[in-house]
Amino acid sequence: MQPRISARPHTHPYLALLAVCLAAAAMPLTFTGTAVALPSIAQALDASPAATAWATNAFMLTFGSTLMVAGALADSLGRRRVFLLGAASFALFSLALTVVPDILLFDLLRGGQGLAAAAAYAGGAAALAQEFNGASRMRAFSVLGTSFGVGLSLGPVVSGAMIESFGWRSIFLAVVLLTSLSFLIGYKVLKESRDPAAGRLDWRGALGFTTMLALFTYGMLLVPERDWSDGLVVGALIGSAVCLVLFIQIERTVARPMLDLSLFRYRRFVGVQLLAAAPAYGFVVLLVLLPLRFVGIEGMGAIAGGGLMIALSAPLLILPMVAGWLTRWLRPATLCGTGLILTACGLGWLSTLPSGTPAALLLLPMLMIGTGIGLPWGLMDGLAVDVVPSERAGMAMGIFSTVRVAGEGVALAVIGAILSLLIAGRLSAAGLQGSAQTAGQNLAIGNLEGALAALPGSTVSQLQSFYSQAFSSVLILLSAITTITAIVVFLSLNQAKDEAVAAKAL
Repeated sequence: MQPRISARPHTHPYLALLAVCLAAAAMPLTFTGTAVALPSIAQALDASPAATAWATNAFMLTFGSTLMVAGALADSLGRRRVFLLGAASFALFSLALTVVPDILLFDLLRGGQGLAAAAAYAGGAAALAQEFNGASRMRAFSVLGTSFGVGLSLGPVVSGAMIESFGWRSIFLAVVLLTSLSFLIGYKVLKESRDPAAGRLDWRGALGFTTMLALFTYGMLLVPERDWSDGLVVGALIGSAVCLVLFIQIERTVARPMLDLSLFRYRRFVGVQLLAAAPAYGFVVLLVLLPLRFVGIEGMGAIAGGGLMIALSAPLLILPMVAGWLTRWLRPATLCGTGLILTACGLGWLSTLPSGTPAALLLLPMLMIGTGIGLPWGLMDGLAVDVVPSERAGMAMGIFSTVRVAGEGVALAVIGAILSLLIAGRLSAAGLQGSAQTAGQNLAIGNLEGALAALPGSTVSQLQSFYSQAFSSVLILLSAITTITAIVVFLSLNQAKDEAVAAKAL
């Protein structure tokens, strides 16, 4: 039986939860749907490898880099107002994507989607923190985590079916429906709330952080095309580092910082931020890389490739709720650490299965990865707001969500660059005639035809073999990172709760 969620009297907590969950489900739906459609989008809009990469990274970059700003605005301007603005804008940007004529406008609109998603998520999550108290808040955020699981689970197969039946543009119509319903319900039931102590928005900090993240992501996206030593790449990465230093200095001096750096003195708070970043490289990158492998490299249909992805994301339909229920007997540190170890094992197992492996053999390792990430998924949001006073919930959710989503964007850029460089290195070592660098870029985004054109003397089986070797190396790297993160997160979250109490006293 589902545990009862208590709420403050004279409100509509369940409908408020439904409104935020509908918007939350639309966010991974537009992310995973675009990943499945990426080969079709690149072909239809005649997009280069770099422009195609921005189809996913533009959304993640703007989403992650503006979440803290959105959280601060929600606390000062009103959580309901920011949520409704985000939900309405999300629907409008998604509708515009159904008629976009070229890749440049497509990428710009994807960036707009990210901005809208940041407002909807930060405002909605902060509003929920005011609706629920104590243990009920943890369970409410477990439901929120489950809604993400619904979007992740249904996104690939629904998008695959829509692509094959109606074309890739149709995938954004489901997002329009969800966000429109979210807006209508939220408009009716959400109560306005603000942080009475909130001051003016820290615009200097917001600009420094956003510029830092944009420059780093841009630099990483240029690496496969220009290499690490290119002046533009080096300049972007150095500029990013300078902006990071300036951002930290700004946050130390302003009266009301967007990012309260003093919270990072508490190991449990740091552990929550590491936990937020863990799904980025243990799970989310696979939501993009695996569809590109299945559809673009192995030649599966969009429905078959999307259907296979259910094994990875289906556990998120139920495990976030189960994890919230299990916290009655098990500590969150135990559940989170165990889940990440399972994810690392699944990644290692998947690395042993090359391209062309029968789908039935891929199901179990993918299911293990999804099961592992599903355990901490429903606990993370509740843990994020549990270490600060409720009136600073917007700030706490902004920091946590920024780490999670910005980590996803950075992980996509970094892992994509590594995969491209590994493939190009193997192609170059094989002595094939043509441009190994261009072929590596194309294979990394699932464009097998482009890779064959860049290496005229190559065969499909050769390119699939080199791709498979590089992909396995990437999975081993991700498994190692996830293992280390699991250990650190377990030790950090297992600290005595006096640190959390001290944090709340700030």
